[in-house]
Amino acid sequence: QVHLVESGGGLVQPGGSLRLSCAASGFTFSIAGMSWVRQAPGKGLEWVSAINDLGEPDYADSVKGRFTISRDNTKNTLYLQMNSLKPEDTAVYYCSEGSRYTYDRVFRRGQGTQVTVSS
Repeated sequence: QVHLVESGGGLVQPGGSLRLSCAASGFTFSIAGMSWVRQAPGKGLEWVSAINDLGEPDYADSVKGRFTISRDNTKNTLYLQMNSLKPEDTAVYYCSEGSRYTYDRVFRRGQGTQVTVSS
């Protein structure tokens, strides 16, 4: 059974940084494409970034140049380094299997991790 646990969120000032982690179990992480998605208050899910099994990243235009996705297959863990954070990045962040085109078919809402960007 797929199990994903997000962590690393918090309250940060505009321009600050956070590093999110997603611990994965229950499937073969090393061959899975993985995504980060987020949900802001009162809004729907928004895809943020993905990384394929070869380590090739993909980013939404809204985060390109500020966020970096990575993975450690030895630890079955997905990461999202977020720099130059903006108030509009405030959301609950989730990880999911899949690419930007497929994550919504398999997304299961876990606990997520809250990111709040505010002065």
